[in-house]
Amino acid sequence: MLLAIDVGNTNIVIGVFQRDELVHSWRLTTIRERTADELGILVTDLCDHHEVRVADISGIVIGSVVPPLTGTMSAMAVKYFRHTPLVFEPSVNGGMPILYDNPAEVGADRIVNGIAACARYGCGRPIIVVDFGTATTFDAISARGEYLGGVICPGPQISADALFQRAARLPRIEVKKPAHVIGTNTVASMQSGLYWGYVDMVEGLVRRIKAELGGDAVVVATGGLAVLMAVESPVLEHVDTDLTLQGLRLVWEQQQ
Repeated sequence: MLLAIDVGNTNIVIGVFQRDELVHSWRLTTIRERTADELGILVTDLCDHHEVRVADISGIVIGSVVPPLTGTMSAMAVKYFRHTPLVFEPSVNGGMPILYDNPAEVGADRIVNGIAACARYGCGRPIIVVDFGTATTFDAISARGEYLGGVICPGPQISADALFQRAARLPRIEVKKPAHVIGTNTVASMQSGLYWGYVDMVEGLVRRIKAELGGDAVVVATGGLAVLMAVESPVLEHVDTDLTLQGLRLVWEQQQ
């Protein structure tokens, strides 16, 4: 079994693979101050609860965009699973050409998503990956499998939190699809702006990226809000919530 760990700014997503099948996945809140022992107890408890024996884990791969937790998670892997993990570094062991001005600036999750999207949806066409995470990112992959660059926007929840923090009379709300575009109360009006505003932003940016790519790009959505946004956005052709974990698995297999 392979343990794949995606350390994001909001959540740590953990997947257990039996060969190429994702048999379990779990989500932890990202807390930068957590110790290796705290993480070890959490992860091993999850394994025990789902009858995954620690001894059956034969490898660990980590992708992280939170530098303070990268070393902590690696230490956890060594102490609790007796494995030195493969820490994914896009410019070192990614296997995908990165045409960014400075490849070291690209987040591990963005390259991992590109690798998985190419493998799962074919690199004969350009690919656009839209990741609805803490930030909403758009990543462009050429038909030759090269990472070209992309767009970074604040995620819907960041925008919702900013409204709450900066406007005295606006409440903290959950991002969800409202019943109508025209809100008849403050919460419904905020939800409409966040939801429909992001739907239209996604469609507009995808259209512009497609025009620059100059081909019939396939669009893949992932991340926590992908399913919610895809309901009303036909430009999101594929929804793959496990894309990042699958990409980490592919990176592991390539390195082996």
